[in-house]
Amino acid sequence: MTVITDTEALGRFCERQKGAGFVAVDTEFMRERTYWPILCLVQVAGPKEAAAIDALAPEIDLSPLLALMGDPGTLKVFHAARQDVEIFFKLSGAVPAPLFDTQIAAMVCGFGDAASYETLVTKLTRTSLDKSSRFTDWSHRPLTDRQIRYALADVIHLRTVYEKLQQQLASNGRTSWFAEEMAELCNPETYRSDPEEAWRRFRLRGRVDARFLGLLREVAAWRELAARQRNLPRGRILRDEALLEIAAHAPRSIEALARTRSLGRGVAEGKLGGEILEAVQRGLNITAPLELPVAARVDAPPGRGPLIELLRVLLKQRCDDHQVAQKLLASADDLEAIAADDEAPVKALSGWRREIFGKDALALKHGRLALTVRRNRISLVELPDSS
Repeated sequence: MTVITDTEALGRFCERQKGAGFVAVDTEFMRERTYWPILCLVQVAGPKEAAAIDALAPEIDLSPLLALMGDPGTLKVFHAARQDVEIFFKLSGAVPAPLFDTQIAAMVCGFGDAASYETLVTKLTRTSLDKSSRFTDWSHRPLTDRQIRYALADVIHLRTVYEKLQQQLASNGRTSWFAEEMAELCNPETYRSDPEEAWRRFRLRGRVDARFLGLLREVAAWRELAARQRNLPRGRILRDEALLEIAAHAPRSIEALARTRSLGRGVAEGKLGGEILEAVQRGLNITAPLELPVAARVDAPPGRGPLIELLRVLLKQRCDDHQVAQKLLASADDLEAIAADDEAPVKALSGWRREIFGKDALALKHGRLALTVRRNRISLVELPDSS
């Protein structure tokens, strides 16, 4: 087992990976008590060797590793890469490129919704993983041999998982599908979070008015900035339910704010309470209407529920036919949006998704397509255009 704890050894290891077609990468980090993730360990496996890089070692500078992550001649392979890439983006200001996410590739290749790494290793390498160290404290030193073996096993098997999925993408002709899905993951804007947009993470159901949205935006933006400045999780600053209650009731005094559930008088009377009331006032001052997220726009009238259920059946049938993960093709919010609007700005109505689902969804909605059962399987029947 190779554990790298100094910059010189790291530089030599990264130099040996240059020219490799790809390297498999994984990270271990802690985020339970901080806003920003604390990088503890980076595992990298090239074609011939693998190493665990101790990111917390006092004698280490990660510059050689960051240079490898930016090397255009070496493909970086991750599984469920979003949080890993976010860490490297914060360290270097750049997305590791080029990039390959085996979880996305697995969904494109029909391994189901958000296929776990353990599942892929079992199916593609015929190997079982020891996951007993999954919830270990990676910030504690020294690391045990068992922890290192666990960490390195992830990237060692990831090499084979990547090669098998790459072969499947080449044989099933879905490399363009995969490239389309990877575009968002590779876009630096994905990792530049704007506090003014933090409110869009909330799932808003039913009717909401302009005042509520303005308050939600300002209080959510304040919380985001406060969490960053203090390096604390958002929920430690203000819980989601308290934030939504403040947006709904617009407290304008310490007394009113103190009545917010899960907040308490101590917070309301302190520095945070004053900042919250300032954010509330900014929200009340907003005059320009905010654009609702797609999920919040949908307010299905009576009778639309059965149509959504039919679209759900069609989605399942198309996913089975094309062996693609349902989660990747369309979400529940997408189905509601399509039922309400033919031009809904959802992924299911564009690109490759439209070809295998979106256009059929619209045809079903407008009576140009019917669902029937033949030999215990759902079949599609084209109907004459009655218009």
